[in-house]
Amino acid sequence: MAINLEKGQRINLEKSNGSKLQSICVGINWGALEKKGLFGTKKEAVDLDASCAVYDENKRNIDTVSFRKLKSDDQAIKHSGDDLTGDLNGDDGLDNEVITLDFTQLSPSANYVAFFINSFRGQDFKDIPFASIRIYEGTPTRVTEVFAKYDVANEKAFAGSVSMILGVFYKRNGEWKFNAIGTPTADKKLEETIVTIQQNHL
Repeated sequence: MAINLEKGQRINLEKSNGSKLQSICVGINWGALEKKGLFGTKKEAVDLDASCAVYDENKRNIDTVSFRKLKSDDQAIKHSGDDLTGDLNGDDGLDNEVITLDFTQLSPSANYVAFFINSFRGQDFKDIPFASIRIYEGTPTRVTEVFAKYDVANEKAFAGSVSMILGVFYKRNGEWKFNAIGTPTADKKLEETIVTIQQNHL
């Protein structure tokens, strides 16, 4: 049963059968803007960027996976590639960008793994017709079990923002857990969001 993420919620990485999740996917699905003009409705491409920043126990940023770098140094995190448009013909139900994370391959020095989104062209979240994030077990093309999801486009708190922090996986006593942050930030760029996470959310 998928959990609709709420701010501040902490989740154990446990599957419905009680075993621990070894690897997860974070998928983002969003739609292009619709602009009404004199001659009907036009589609305007939306470029959302899913990224992932890794920090050590001293909260130092040791790696970042994004459209600029599709694999982490330890090969544990992989990005599916940059989607520059969003769904142009309505919601196709598929994720536009997926980041996979294999906890068994993560560098021992990784203590926090944070996921966040930036609107590359500065398009306001509130103007995007739909944008949802889900965390699931599976692969970029096969969803086995969704264990958490988050709706960005319809949440009033995101109006006026172009970046948001989804949440942070963190290590406690050798086990990985998840803290759902789900908060917009005032950042305009990916690099700024990495610092905001470091200062406020680890």
